[in-house]
Amino acid sequence: MSAKTTTVKTTEPQAKAPSRSGPFDSARMRVNDAAMRELGVKRLLTTLPVRKPSKEAFFRVHPDEAYHYLTRVIELKDGQNEFYLVEPELWDDLVTESCFGLRLMVTAVTRQGALSLWPLRLAGNDGKVDGWIKSALAAVDMATKSWCRIQADMAAGEYNTTVATSDKIPEPEWPLMSFDDMLNVAFKDRVISSMDHPVLRRLRGEI
Repeated sequence: MSAKTTTVKTTEPQAKAPSRSGPFDSARMRVNDAAMRELGVKRLLTTLPVRKPSKEAFFRVHPDEAYHYLTRVIELKDGQNEFYLVEPELWDDLVTESCFGLRLMVTAVTRQGALSLWPLRLAGNDGKVDGWIKSALAAVDMATKSWCRIQADMAAGEYNTTVATSDKIPEPEWPLMSFDDMLNVAFKDRVISSMDHPVLRRLRGEI
């Protein structure tokens, strides 16, 4: 008589589901960027900084001159640089104001897709063009064709431009919006249209 054998089924212990404090699993319901692109959904541009690209960032400049803009601004440097567009009717009244000057705004974007308006300083009322101006304009021209970085060389009084050596970096993706729309986002609360504007009153010591 043969011995009776008994088979015991074993099951692997199941991993516990991660606990969560609320009713939603955010990872499960996230819509990724690829899905947004497939659906034709575009991120709404609500802020647009006005600043020079940071020294560690590779950037490009929009090659279309429709996205370059020569104008006059008030620049405030207390704390962080802040720029205000000035209506042309006030230009003559502000010609002696040291915070008032000519700027070339160019549209720039980093490799990470961060968009900005770069306000390049140009020759002042005396017509002098220094090394900072010349080297910045040269960097702008180069960045319309290649990914670049700029770093200040204080001893030489100019910017050093580095061009990315990789040929595998894709071309930048520019937003589908007009330059006027970009200006409206960048300067939505910073347009000076009257000599009674708080910024001008502050510069005159009235407030």
